[in-house]
Amino acid sequence: MRTTDRKPLTLPDHLFGVFTTERDRVGLEFHETRHRYGEILDGALRVAGWFRNFGIRPGDRIAAHMLPSLDSVLCFLGSLFCGTILVPLNPRYTAAETSYFLDDAGVRLFLDRASHESSGPRGPWRVLLRSEDGDFREKASGESLLALSVDSPPAEPDPGPGPDEVALLCYTSGTTGTPKGAMITQGNLACMAASLHEAWGWTSLDVLLHALPLFHVHGLLVALQGALYAGARTVMLPGFDPQDVLDRLVRQRPTLFMGVPTMYRRLVHLDSASEPGLDQIRLFVSGSAPLAPETFHAFQKRFGHTVLERYGMTEAGMVLSNPLRGERKPGSVGLPLPGVSVRVVDPDTNEDLPSGQAGELLIRSGSVCKGYWGRPDATAEAFTEDGWLRSGDMARQDEDGYLFLVARRKEIVITGGFNVYPKEVENVLEEHPGVSEAAVYGVPDPDLGEKVCAAVVAQATDTPTQEDLIRFCKRSLTSYKCPRAILFMDDLPRNAMGKVIKERLKVKE
Repeated sequence: MRTTDRKPLTLPDHLFGVFTTERDRVGLEFHETRHRYGEILDGALRVAGWFRNFGIRPGDRIAAHMLPSLDSVLCFLGSLFCGTILVPLNPRYTAAETSYFLDDAGVRLFLDRASHESSGPRGPWRVLLRSEDGDFREKASGESLLALSVDSPPAEPDPGPGPDEVALLCYTSGTTGTPKGAMITQGNLACMAASLHEAWGWTSLDVLLHALPLFHVHGLLVALQGALYAGARTVMLPGFDPQDVLDRLVRQRPTLFMGVPTMYRRLVHLDSASEPGLDQIRLFVSGSAPLAPETFHAFQKRFGHTVLERYGMTEAGMVLSNPLRGERKPGSVGLPLPGVSVRVVDPDTNEDLPSGQAGELLIRSGSVCKGYWGRPDATAEAFTEDGWLRSGDMARQDEDGYLFLVARRKEIVITGGFNVYPKEVENVLEEHPGVSEAAVYGVPDPDLGEKVCAAVVAQATDTPTQEDLIRFCKRSLTSYKCPRAILFMDDLPRNAMGKVIKERLKVKE
């Protein structure tokens, strides 16, 4: 790769100044290969220039399958550097799921490396450009973005995107089941990076062991961006294998690890002849789903570390965290981060509630997204009249100011750290000719946090089996969204307004 002394574009330079000040520092290690910050910068500028060769301009949407790799890091940074809007996609999405995101975001360039398997070899990147008739046509293919962009000149410096310009569309949803693209701006990224840098004491001496997916805010922005912002080194893994992670925690001596509760539970339950020494690790962080107090205490007892639990959401980035120094309360998601304000209110009146009383959590922060892509009505619904974001989560605040989540107004099921939106699964189930109605919900699971379950009313003339319906779902949905158990009923329980009462279904499990 040819080096360049060009300065990166204005705002990313503010976000990632280390790229120019510490070119020789190792920034990423993947498959035992180390990449220095200068090399990463040069590659990202070249990828940005390659995007422009396809006629991609600031504000255009680029979608990419974000596998753990140097390619994904270069794609993320290259998009930031040239002011385009990145749509990070799960490579395990089905073709139907992927098509929805491409169409909803109006994606112009799609970097496709699909594989619906959780592991194993993948094919080359396919570069698909949307033509004037709306169809995608393959323009190139190759094993890496560096190889594909080798003949492209690096992007030239220019004023760069402003803080209010959209940098990412990260899709999320509520009970409607229709995924919505949260418009995360360049300023949102800068705010979250600076806030977490201060709250968690990031330094350039940190080494992050990274086993999270990169298509998710947790893995891409909290973990990866946090390390890049600090000038730290990221040891990126192709996925989470509990024994491999534990071995690397000992052998590679990282200082930070971030995971979802399922990861911590599996680490706790690993068989081991002796307890590993993890004295060099200064911080274990848990998020994306509630960490059970039992897991909190079991991890503390076995490994001698107190996990720091935090809270965030796609639309707001990170907003709450237990303290780096100070009491970390089991079951609590902590205190507001620097620059974040929160309120606990009556969800019907928006009036503030006293400590100890549960209400809806409202958020105000520079990390809160500017709304939903192409959804002005949904955007208006998500914010109060005076600009507070409605989290949809019910919480209470104790006398010390710590927040505890008590319920979700939204019916999202969080399984293994991944969000599953019931309506999306219900729609698939109801496409089966043997299903009249379906209701999807989560029930507690000791390993996954929650497991996806469904209750269905079957057609009398063509009653399917549980196995039939699970197989049917797997044709359209990625595996973690598919029900693990199906309850057959004559009728679904409903209230006086006709709404299905899912709490009654959970009792029947």
